Order: sequence, then C-alpha cells, then structure tokens
Amino acid sequence: MLSSVARRSIPRAHAVQRRFLATTPARRSDALFVHRDTAYNNPKIPFEFNPENMKRAQEIIARYPPQYKKAATIPLLDLGQRQNKGWTSISVMNYVAKLLEMPAMRVYEVATFYTMFNREPIGEHFVQVCTTTPCMLRGSTEILNTACSHLGGIHPGQTTKDGKFTVIEVECQGACSNAPMLVVGDDFYEDLTPESTKKILDAFAKGEKPKPGPQSSRQTSENSAGLTALASKPYGPGEFCQPEFQ
Repeated sequence: MLSSVARRSIPRAHAVQRRFLATTPARRSDALFVHRDTAYNNPKIPFEFNPENMKRAQEIIARYPPQYKKAATIPLLDLGQRQNKGWTSISVMNYVAKLLEMPAMRVYEVATFYTMFNREPIGEHFVQVCTTTPCMLRGSTEILNTACSHLGGIHPGQTTKDGKFTVIEVECQGACSNAPMLVVGDDFYEDLTPESTKKILDAFAKGEKPKPGPQSSRQTSENSAGLTALASKPYGPGEFCQPEFQ
C-alpha cells in the first residue's frame, strides 16, 4: 500500500522517463562495403586479361616469391581496372583472385579499402578535384564548382549524360605546392583558375590532351618569383673534397 501511495505522490512527468533515439533511413550508397548484383556488374559477366595485359600480369607476379604472390593484388587490380574502362567490377575481382590462387574475399577487402578502385562505371575522362586544406585555401571549392557547372551542372560523383566525364572530390594528391589542382586520368593539372579549368575540360571534350603540370608560367614547383635556390653550377664528383677523397 505504501508503494502505491508513493507512486501516486510522484508527479507523472518525473515518473515516466523516455530516451528517444534518433535514427536515419537505410539508403544505398557507394560508401557501403557490399556488392549488389546488377545488370552491368555481376559474376556472370566474363572478364579476363587480354594477351598484352596477361603478359604484364605475369611479369608483375614474377617479382614476388611464389608463396607471396598475393602481394600482386593491388597492381593486378589496377591493371584490370584499366582494361575494364576505368572501374573494378566483381568479375575483375574474381578473376584476380583466381589468377593469384587466393580467396576472393581477400581481393574484395583490398578493392573496397582503397579509393583508387572505382566500383561503379565512370566516364571516359575521370576528373578528380583535390579539396584538402592546401587546395581549399587556394580556391579548390571554386575549381570544383567550375568543373561541375561547366560540365552541365552535374554534382561530385556524377557522370555527364554523354559519358565523357565523371567528376569526384578527393583528398590530397601530393601536389600541395601547386594548389589548386585536379587529376584527369594519370595526369596532374596544377595552379588552376576557373578559366584554365574550363580550357582543360574543353580540350578533353574535343578529343585533345592538354599539357599536364602547372597551368601558370612557372616550371614544376619553383617559387612564383622564379628560381631562388640551386641556381649555381652543381658540384662535380669529389669537388671541394680532400685530395685523398677526390
């Protein structure tokens, strides 16, 4: 009876305590480390290296002791991705696993860990815009927006309707001193402005290949004011050494 009296004496607002949990709906995302069969990406689609790439693959595998040939997983996935129009399908992964005589799951783990492996089809020209801190401070947001708007108003991660360009936002590409920059295929385009970005994209759209490297007047990564160090003649072998060391 005392317990019932105690319950009645406690205000209801204090007696009932609830903890509301925030939840988000499940959505499909390329960030999920899973594979879902589709008409264009399923194990029934055949893949194997062409004769040229098979020769290259055997050269790569030969670099490693037989018991460690699984170390060739990354270069072989890269080779397969290049042959498969720039993306790594489930068939590419399975083929590499079979070639290296290793469980397919071990190859899946590598392919889903490294962002260099594209698990969805991409455009003919793969545009990767760096937006890490050095590039951001030098205007990479404007470069990314320029690229997307100039290619028909697409968003990062999307491909143009004609299939020629895919634009993504990436982390550091290692060209911080020449920021802002972007990568198309294997080539770096640096010291960008919105105008030079448009020119690069227009050149690729015409089937041309613009000159990689800095799009400004400087050479490689030299100071914007010109060469300020290492301007004198390099020392020759043994120069300025003691006679016994010359």
